[in-house]
Amino acid sequence: MPTARGPRPAARRPRPARAPEPAVPFEGVVVYTDGACLGNPGPGGWAWAVPGGAFASGAEARSTNQRMEITAAYEAVRAHPGGPVQVVSDSTYVVNCFRDGWWEGWLKRGWVNTARKPVANRDLWEPFVELVRARGDVSFRWVKGHSGHPMNDLVDALAVEAAQTQRPRVGTTA
Repeated sequence: MPTARGPRPAARRPRPARAPEPAVPFEGVVVYTDGACLGNPGPGGWAWAVPGGAFASGAEARSTNQRMEITAAYEAVRAHPGGPVQVVSDSTYVVNCFRDGWWEGWLKRGWVNTARKPVANRDLWEPFVELVRARGDVSFRWVKGHSGHPMNDLVDALAVEAAQTQRPRVGTTA
C-alpha cells in the first residue's frame, strides 16, 4: 500500500534463524573460538576449545578484536589436521567470510573488497583461506556471544585471560 511519500519499499526477506546447535550431529571435531581485546586496538587474546577435549589460547601485545577472532579460528583449524572440523564462532566476520563466500570475491578481485579497498587483515586471511581451501573439510557455524552458551563463555573467558596476562595456555576442558 502506498504511503503519503510514495510506494513502500520492498520488504527485506528475513534471514533464516540459526539454531545454536545443529539438527544433525556433526561428524568430526567441533571447536569453539573467540577473540578479545582490551581496547581496540589494545592487548589481544584468542582461544579455541573442544567440548570435553583440548583448548589453547594465545596473545598479542597490540591487536584488534577482529584480528584475534581470525587468529582463534585459524589456530583451531591448524590444531586439528585430521578429519572434518566445524568452527563455531560468535564472530560474524569470521563465519560470513566462509559461509557467505566473501573470500571468493576477494580472490577474484585481487584481495580488494566490494568497496574497492584492500581487504583488512589480509596477512591473516590469506593463509587462513588457503588452509580452508586446501583441506576442504572445514565448516563454520555462528553462535550468539554472551548468551549463556557454556563453550562460547569458556573460550571468551580464555581469550580475555590471554589478553590480560599476555600468556598462552593449553589444557583440557574435561
